[in-house]
Amino acid sequence: MEKGSEIKLGKYGAFRSEHILGHPFGLSYEILDKKELKVVPHRTIEEIEETNATNELINDDGKFVQPLTTEEIELLKASGAHVTEIIKRQIEAHTTYELKNEYSKEKYKKRKEAKYSKSFTVIEPTLFNICEYHFSRDASKIRDLRPHTLGQLLNSANVRPGARILVADDVSGLLVAAVLERLGGSGRCLVITDVDGPSAFPIIPHMNFEPEVKSSKIMSTLNWAAADEDYTPLAAARVAEEPVEELQTNKEKSKQRKRKVAVGVLASLREELFSGEFDGLVVASQFEPFSLVEKLSPYLAGSGSIAVYSPYIQPLIEAQSRMRPMAKYLAPAVQETWHREYQVLPGRTHPHMTMPGPTGYILTAIKVRKLAEEKAAESAGSAADDAVEEQDPTLAPAMGPEP
Repeated sequence: MEKGSEIKLGKYGAFRSEHILGHPFGLSYEILDKKELKVVPHRTIEEIEETNATNELINDDGKFVQPLTTEEIELLKASGAHVTEIIKRQIEAHTTYELKNEYSKEKYKKRKEAKYSKSFTVIEPTLFNICEYHFSRDASKIRDLRPHTLGQLLNSANVRPGARILVADDVSGLLVAAVLERLGGSGRCLVITDVDGPSAFPIIPHMNFEPEVKSSKIMSTLNWAAADEDYTPLAAARVAEEPVEELQTNKEKSKQRKRKVAVGVLASLREELFSGEFDGLVVASQFEPFSLVEKLSPYLAGSGSIAVYSPYIQPLIEAQSRMRPMAKYLAPAVQETWHREYQVLPGRTHPHMTMPGPTGYILTAIKVRKLAEEKAAESAGSAADDAVEEQDPTLAPAMGPEP
């Protein structure tokens, strides 16, 4: 958001950004004419008096219950009547309003306020708020990943400041944003993607990160093809085949310099991946879980954490059954979390009645290094040292004269 820009909220209207810049989060505003804003005080929770009224005699039969027509409401809005005046007129004209109990009256007022009010609340772009927003708007973009499931996924992968984390993200950048927030500007986040070039993670700009949190020193991306040890970049071959003396124009020389930089960056990222010693692997991907874990787990350090999210349990169960007999995976398990939200109001505390069912599943495991392989590597290294000493006697330790 930049100063002087116009923010449009669809049917609610538009306003200038300078009306909210510099103000704290959590304030509610009402859009007035001429793109002006007015701060609206928050409604306080009030005790509802006990009543014997019920809804059993109510017959909501359209226009007979609410004689105030749409045309009359539009005339009120055109005359500049405030939303409270419009709601008041509707309540006065409602023939069965007094037959409602207090809870139904409160719900009626809230529905009308949501319909006619041009008010909104500015909330802080926290990971929880952004995840909840995308889950409610279009859950398929984030593979039905809920905020509480995302939190458990990060905890299972042991994401912390200073950690080196491998990430596979097919949830519009939500997982990468979560890892970057946990790292807090220290550590490393290497993202493996199926995009040739810098991946577009649309959620990351919404997090309002400081530049150092999402810098190239902290986060880098690598294509799945480039993550293969037998991969040969086409750009590297092209650079090697282009003699500098054949480049005639400055434009061609500039292109070659850029290609050399890109080839160097790619080579350093591949070397970083193949060097391994990453602390954790966290996945929310469309690819088959077991093959993905098998591909990336060799680059984890000993006791490295593995956490894989999927909205479906079957792929994770199959991966768990294949990982269980393998000595390099410790305690593979599939977890399901269920977080039910409650409405907490005086006399009206109950679970939300319209919560979606699926909550997602998480496969967890710990990477174990095989002791036999380490001993074999050590013995091979010592044998190589002995061979070098036999070839070059000067490398042998100096011996004192015999007694």
